[in-house]
Amino acid sequence: MRQIIGGQYLGMAILVAASIGASAISLVLAPKYVGLLGVLPILIGLKELYELRKGGDEDEDDEVRPRAGVGVGNLLAVVLITVANGGDNIGVYTPVFATSTPTQIGIFAATFMLMVAPLLGFSHWLVNHPSLGAPIRRSAHWLMPLVLIAVGVWVMVEAGPTGG
Repeated sequence: MRQIIGGQYLGMAILVAASIGASAISLVLAPKYVGLLGVLPILIGLKELYELRKGGDEDEDDEVRPRAGVGVGNLLAVVLITVANGGDNIGVYTPVFATSTPTQIGIFAATFMLMVAPLLGFSHWLVNHPSLGAPIRRSAHWLMPLVLIAVGVWVMVEAGPTGG
């Protein structure tokens, strides 16, 4: 359990740091183009909806679970899985960070890190719930792409027609 918790925190820290670094491109872009970064989460969401519609691998999004055991190898496995499964996060966080102030980025980053523990606890409870688990898993495949599209639209609206 410690490797999973530690791996999730380290993986999330890597995703946030990579997104902050990637959002630095907004410093070299003309402000009117920063809002176009919102296209990333929109495209990711549309791609996921397309794959769902055409009947793509539904197991593709399932996380690979490391074998139980003790050691740094399991921690590293969880970190790598978190980062690998979080590639979409970078696509979403980057444009959000690019259209935010440093204070807002700090609040977002702190919130992301603070929410890992309740998210893990809630996920554990939900996966083991006898009647809620299956219906939520069925609708999550459709809900997540819609959320990504909404975030992309929000980034574009937040940047405004002149980028700020």
